[in-house]
Amino acid sequence: MLLSVLAAAVAPGIALLAYFYWKDRYDAEPLPMVAKLFLTGVLIVLPAMILQRGLTLWLGGSPFLFSFVISAGVEEFLKFFVLFHIIFNHTEFDEPYDGIVYATAVSLGFATLENVLYAFLEPVTFGTLMMRAMLPVSGHALFGVFMGYSLGKAKFSTGRQIRFHLWMAILLPVLWHGLYDLMMLSVPSSWIWLVVPFMVFLWLRGIRRVNRANAVSPFRLLKREEEINS
Repeated sequence: MLLSVLAAAVAPGIALLAYFYWKDRYDAEPLPMVAKLFLTGVLIVLPAMILQRGLTLWLGGSPFLFSFVISAGVEEFLKFFVLFHIIFNHTEFDEPYDGIVYATAVSLGFATLENVLYAFLEPVTFGTLMMRAMLPVSGHALFGVFMGYSLGKAKFSTGRQIRFHLWMAILLPVLWHGLYDLMMLSVPSSWIWLVVPFMVFLWLRGIRRVNRANAVSPFRLLKREEEINS
């Protein structure tokens, strides 16, 4: 029973990470590096919980502050912090889409441990775990897409554009994450009618960014040459 609950809690994060990993059309990232970022996302859950508890005691629990500062602000800042210091200047970050791969790895590591804790600390059914897979877990993946897309833009920009895209790499995930949390807190009786269309909207925007990042890969021309020569 415990193993089945654990598998159900872990599977969505792994499946989503595999999906975004395989979306890399031209130069797949080394799996050990992706796994390292995934585990880093797992490790930042504890400091996030400590910071969130402290901020809740200090600032109170108003829905707006909780959504945009205590929840989204803390979690997305920690994800950005580890991404910037571990991967931004790494030699493996050599095309814009790599930002999406590594950011979703961190985000899904974070979301996976959250899901495991929820599964073991709260009364759950298969249906509630499926709902979490479709909403909070996939939400973290999409927040990672937005962060990673902007990191990729920053990595291959020059001058003031670097700083601009770095700011977008944290502000956009905080915005979308905060809106998601605010919906869940503010309209608990009818949240599904707002959150599901909101998630569809995020998926459409996220896939558009996936395609854009792939479209500007420096390896796309080499891939075409290989296909022509073969």
